[in-house]
Amino acid sequence: MTEKTDKVIKKYVPMSETAFYILLSLFKQPQHGYGIVKYVEDITSGRLKLGSGTVYGTITKMLKDHLIVVYANEERKKIYEITELGELVIQQEMTRLEELYTNAVAHREDKK
Repeated sequence: MTEKTDKVIKKYVPMSETAFYILLSLFKQPQHGYGIVKYVEDITSGRLKLGSGTVYGTITKMLKDHLIVVYANEERKKIYEITELGELVIQQEMTRLEELYTNAVAHREDKK
């Protein structure tokens, strides 16, 4: 990994729930902002309702850090796509979350 890649990973891992779900939604397929909002709402069973200001603020930051790119610009809707760097960052976060989950389950079972 390059120094720049390491710097971006350290900036995003651990990441906010908003950032995680934006990258997760783009991990599957390119989407526009509203598609991201609806996808996140669906997979969280309505628990997480992202506001447009939050989504577009995070998207702007991710564009600047090269985690995502504008894939297409159709009828006033920008469609975003995850980059290789974005995939690396979300994979790092998934690994971190898996470790957290594994340790939480192990400690819960030790308590019983």
